[in-house]
Amino acid sequence: MIKRKIININEERCNGCGLCIPNCPEGAIQIIDGKARLISDLFCDGLGACIGQCPQGAIIVEERQAESYSEKKVMENIVKQGKNVIKAHLEHLKDHSQSEYLKEALDFLKQRKIGIHLEGETIQKEHAHMSDSSSCPGSKVMDFREKEASIKDRLGPKGESELRNWPIQIKLAPSNAPYFENAELLIAADCVPFAYADFHSDLLKDKILLVGCPKLDDAAFYEEKITQILKNNNIKSVICVHMEVPCCFGLVNIIKSAISASGKQISFKEVTIGIKGEKLK
Repeated sequence: MIKRKIININEERCNGCGLCIPNCPEGAIQIIDGKARLISDLFCDGLGACIGQCPQGAIIVEERQAESYSEKKVMENIVKQGKNVIKAHLEHLKDHSQSEYLKEALDFLKQRKIGIHLEGETIQKEHAHMSDSSSCPGSKVMDFREKEASIKDRLGPKGESELRNWPIQIKLAPSNAPYFENAELLIAADCVPFAYADFHSDLLKDKILLVGCPKLDDAAFYEEKITQILKNNNIKSVICVHMEVPCCFGLVNIIKSAISASGKQISFKEVTIGIKGEKLK
């Protein structure tokens, strides 16, 4: 048994608005029968990127003891929610090339004489390799070594660091510090400075920096810490800079929730960096 985080949707609170859907990069949530449904535990990473977009407060992240993924146990829960949810789950497995899990799910239904038909679907009996689309886009392996101009040709004179504070990790940063007073706060996903060559001169100059990873760290802790920083200090503005990969967008929701929880009117700006190092917005 292992402990892992996973979202929990309160059906009574949910009004089926669907605002959580675009913020679930794993595609684990769908609106079915007028309610948001977690159709597969398999693809919920527990990050909670969907939480900040729920106007009803119907989604929470809970931590519980869980065994390794079992399609049978998931199906035992899925079938209780009706045929529309069952079909959505099967299509979800198919779309993510989970052929073995799909076969297990269909066998489960066959044994219980539950008839669900997927149009045009043929189940392969042999093992199928997972396609790239089934993995997290933020973890996809890419090689940028082949470029038209060498890095040496493009780099100018050696720049200077614009870092003005320490520590910079959200986990380690104090809730109150002199450098936060009247500060423009730059909160960056920790991959950004490696991807964006002009990070210091273009983004960090004259700002106070905090960095963290919304995918790998505790989102609830981040929100609480940033909320305390905003409450305890006179922060003029907050800029969130993150990578374009879906799992990184969770940082935006964390910061927006923290600003709201602080009770203050604080200017917010979002900057997205492409995986090839370009500023997208």
